[in-house]
Amino acid sequence: MTGVVIQARMGSTRLPGKVLKSLAGIAILEHIVHRASLVAQQVQIVVATTDQVQDNVILQFCRERNTKVFRGSENHVLERYVQCARHYSFDHVVRLTADNPFVDVEEIDRLILLHFESNSDYTSSFRNLPVGVGAEIFLFSALERSLKKGVLPHHVEHVNEYILEHPDEFTIAELTIPSAKKRPDTRLTVDTPEDFRKAAFICEQAPYPVSTLEAIKLSEQFEMICAR
Repeated sequence: MTGVVIQARMGSTRLPGKVLKSLAGIAILEHIVHRASLVAQQVQIVVATTDQVQDNVILQFCRERNTKVFRGSENHVLERYVQCARHYSFDHVVRLTADNPFVDVEEIDRLILLHFESNSDYTSSFRNLPVGVGAEIFLFSALERSLKKGVLPHHVEHVNEYILEHPDEFTIAELTIPSAKKRPDTRLTVDTPEDFRKAAFICEQAPYPVSTLEAIKLSEQFEMICAR
């Protein structure tokens, strides 16, 4: 079974509570869950939040929408992923984060297919897509190896760091991105108040769910308006 695991917590320092902030009347987390539900491949969606009291609201949010949820360590994110995958018996794990409301569903489908066809431990689509649009998928055993060997702080705070630092230990593949979407200079994540204003502008101007090409165009419009 392939799981789409969306990590989410309320404790952002730059934009507290951002995952439940509303874009065009829909919470950011709900935007992402909905996009994940559009993936053509057979997947199971789980929101992986923390065991902290402040994240009880995420638990309630998921229960009200019949979305599966898992709770684990706040700071040991890699452990949270491994425990979540083990709990749901996932063989492969697509990792999404709850601050990326414009993640590209079409590219997730292509990513999963590439991962299976290449028999890889780790496959990603980050490098050429706009920031916040890409995704990554792990073989569960690769996550387990990372947890066992990754002892540095950044290894546990960021799920992919050990793999990226030790490519000789893993089979790694990278998705080829269509030229029209190759915009790594475009920021479509929500990490700051300015990011949120841009995301709100995009969602107000385009039909739901916004395509990557439309989001890129509207991002450029927003930047031009702000530069005036």
